[in-house]
Amino acid sequence: MVKLWSRFVDLMITLILWAYFTLGFVVFFLPFYLVAYLFSDDKEIAFQRLNHLFYKGFFVIAGILIPRHSWQVDKKTGEIRSAIIVCNHVSYLDPLIMISLFARHKTIVKTSFFYMPIFGWFLKTSGYLPASADEKFGHLLIEHIDNMKDYLAQGGNLFIFPEGTRSRDGSLGSFNKGAFKIARLCRARINILRISNSDKLFPPGKFIFNTGISNKIKVEFIGDIEPDYLNNPLSAADLENLVRQSFVGTK
Repeated sequence: MVKLWSRFVDLMITLILWAYFTLGFVVFFLPFYLVAYLFSDDKEIAFQRLNHLFYKGFFVIAGILIPRHSWQVDKKTGEIRSAIIVCNHVSYLDPLIMISLFARHKTIVKTSFFYMPIFGWFLKTSGYLPASADEKFGHLLIEHIDNMKDYLAQGGNLFIFPEGTRSRDGSLGSFNKGAFKIARLCRARINILRISNSDKLFPPGKFIFNTGISNKIKVEFIGDIEPDYLNNPLSAADLENLVRQSFVGTK
């Protein structure tokens, strides 16, 4: 009976949180997006800030409904500006966590999502980058990369999950070099974050939140790489190795 009740609570909380994504978005946030699109001087920045507020609201509600899952966010994350942020990836919640932490942000999104009605429009207007340069969105990727140096210089951040997909067991997977190539191109510093235990709240392969266990979700600042690109230029492989060493050295 206790187990059945626990599953029922998990289901109810899951439905409430997903209702926030649907009904809550339409009622409370969509009007602001429309105003921003019609009247904002910089639609991209306006959409990024609205995305930030929307997902921040999601985690506020989750914290109230799921008190057994506590949060610990390193204070240094709030100081990150003008950086390529590299992070591990253990749950579908991780991108939402990152958006909730940074008002000025861009990220790389699976290209197929850009083809989705409405959602694809939100991604493009928010200035997010498609993961691949296919025929339809190749120009969009090139345009954003060309403008990335200026975006970073103005205080924006680009966060990337170099593993590309979620880890099923929490171990660190192989890296794609895209993040490090962009860092070299923009001569940007790299900040390294690690997210822990978000997969215990929303396990991979499941739809329902796991609300009944005691858990602490952490966002840790574990490294800061600021290469001397002028006098000692590093290759993308060099940057990748430095980032991986930071993850391994702070287990």
